[in-house]
Amino acid sequence: MSTMSYISIIERYHEYRAAIQELLASIITGMADERLLYDADTQKKSIQCLVQHYPFVDLLYALDASGIQASDNINTHGKIMAASDGKGKDRSQRPYYLLAQEGKSVVVTEPYLSSASRKLCISTAMKLFDEKQQVKGYIVLDIDLGETVEFLMGDTGRRRFQPYFKLIYILIVTGLFAVVAALLHSAFSEVVSLLYTEHNTHELQLKPFSVIVFITLALAVFDLGKTTLEEEVLMHKDIFRHSSTRRTITRFMAAILIAVSIESLLLMFKSALGDGHDLVQAVWMMLAAVGLLVGLGLYVFLGAKAEAVLLQLRK
Repeated sequence: MSTMSYISIIERYHEYRAAIQELLASIITGMADERLLYDADTQKKSIQCLVQHYPFVDLLYALDASGIQASDNINTHGKIMAASDGKGKDRSQRPYYLLAQEGKSVVVTEPYLSSASRKLCISTAMKLFDEKQQVKGYIVLDIDLGETVEFLMGDTGRRRFQPYFKLIYILIVTGLFAVVAALLHSAFSEVVSLLYTEHNTHELQLKPFSVIVFITLALAVFDLGKTTLEEEVLMHKDIFRHSSTRRTITRFMAAILIAVSIESLLLMFKSALGDGHDLVQAVWMMLAAVGLLVGLGLYVFLGAKAEAVLLQLRK
C-alpha cells in the first residue's frame, strides 16, 4: 500500500487529474483486444506486461454487456484474486460501468475505495464492440491512485527507500531517548545528593540550578527526539509541500528556542545569586533566543506567503 495519506493522495489527484485521466485512457486503449474478455492467459500476459511499465496497475478484469463480471480478478502477478469477489459479480451499478454505458468508449472514474484491494483507487474502462457494432463487453483496469501519483511525480524510487530511512530515524531517536534517560538519572542523583548530603549555604543556593539544567536539557533532547519520531516516522510527510517542510523546521527550531530561553534564564538567576561573572553570557543567550524567535517568525510568514503565491499560480 502507498505510504501517502488519503488526504495527500486526493489533493494530488485534483492537481494532476487531467494528466492521470489521459495516461489511463492511453494505457487501456493501447491494450484493447477482445480476447481480454474471455481468455485468461491473455489477461495474465497483458497485466504482467503492463506492470513492467506502469507499476501502479492493480487489477484487470472483464465485464459482459450487462455488467456481470465475465472473468476473474487478475492481480499484478498474473494471479487470480479471491473468487468470492470476482467472476459472476454484478458490476452494473459500479461507476465505471455506468459511465461507459452512457456511450463513451473510454472512461475514467473519480477516486473510490476498491472492494477487491481495499485501496483508494480509480478505474478505467473501455467498451468493446463486435462486427455489428453491438457492445460485446468491457475491459476494466483498477489503478492504485497513491502509486499513480508517485509515478507521475517521479517519487517511486525514493519511496522504495522510505522504510530504511525510517529505520535510521528510529535508531537516532532511540539514541536521543537514551541520552534523556542519562540526564534524568543525573538530575535525580543531584536531588538525592542535595537532600541527604550536607552542603554550605553557597552550595545549597547553586545546587538546585544543576538539577534544573539536567532536567531542562532532558526536556529539550526529549522534545527533539519526539519531534523527529513524529515528523519522520509516525506522520506522513509530503516533501513536495512547502508547508510540510516548514512545519518540520518550525518544530525543531521551537524546541531549540525553548531550551536556549530556559538556559539563559537559569544562567541569569545563577549569576544573581553568585558573583555575576556569567551575567554577560546570560544576556547574550537571551538575545540569541530573541533573534531565533524573530528569525523563525519571518521564516514562517514569508514561507506561508510564498506557498500562497505558488498555489495561486497553479490555478
